Amino acid sequence: MKKQGVISFGEAFVDYVSVDPTNTTFQPFLGGATVNVAAGTSRLGIPTYYLCKLGTDSISQFVEQELKKEGINTEYAVHTDEKKICGVYVHTNEAGERLFHSYINDTPNELLTAEEVRKDVFEKTKVFYFGSGTLFHEKAKATTETCLKYAKANGNLIAFDTNIRLKRWESESNCRQTITSFLKKADIVKIAEDELYFLTETDFLEEGLKKLDQIPFLFVTMGEKGSYCFMRGKRFFAPAPMVKAIDTNGAGDAFMSALLYCFHENGIPSSQPKLTKYLQFANHVGAAATTQIGSLSVKLDLVNLKKQFE
Repeated sequence: MKKQGVISFGEAFVDYVSVDPTNTTFQPFLGGATVNVAAGTSRLGIPTYYLCKLGTDSISQFVEQELKKEGINTEYAVHTDEKKICGVYVHTNEAGERLFHSYINDTPNELLTAEEVRKDVFEKTKVFYFGSGTLFHEKAKATTETCLKYAKANGNLIAFDTNIRLKRWESESNCRQTITSFLKKADIVKIAEDELYFLTETDFLEEGLKKLDQIPFLFVTMGEKGSYCFMRGKRFFAPAPMVKAIDTNGAGDAFMSALLYCFHENGIPSSQPKLTKYLQFANHVGAAATTQIGSLSVKLDLVNLKKQFE
């Protein structure tokens, strides 16, 4: 059987965005980093599976419908009556700017368990992707470990986005120690420049990289400055394309989905030109995502972007 597909493991969110200046009427949007990446790989034509726990109420039904609209396979998600989807409320100020207002999670312990993960999805896929968004919770951490075991046993490439949200962690040291332990288990790691300094407790790029030289493919994103990739001690840089950025939310997720597409379709790069092409493509997809408001609402011309880098 030919292996095809990307698995994204995480938690779905719903962003409730105010649609009036009184902040009394809200429109729901599907969100979450791992959802954004899953949508990105699906839009790029890769079979994509989303592993998570969903409820049975109307909000969970909305989430599942939105995932399916994106062509994301949800047959390996688990449903329970108790689960409530996390909600993020976004208010609008007098100037029309969107501001984070509150985070609601009524069922913080209702997460996909290790026992609920099905092995068979790893037998038919090429890539397993996860982020740090749920690693602060011991149950989710254990589930991630099980997923990694299945992924490795079935020869999946393992991709990890550090994507740090410190407010979710009990302390900086706990966050740093946990995420660092998972860096060693991944083949592909995407990390923002400030996250590199935080995790390695350094102030300079060279110092931080020395502490992470065991990672086969390390991608360091630097926003409008571009990005680096480090492979077997060699450094490759690609500048970011010039665009008029409107909303940078989701740009890193778009970058990651583009990388996963490259590795899935073209394999592990064995030369500088090939790896540089991966990096350039990811930069262009990430930059394009900043030119429109929203993450999943962004509709990129991915067909033409892919043609440019074929």
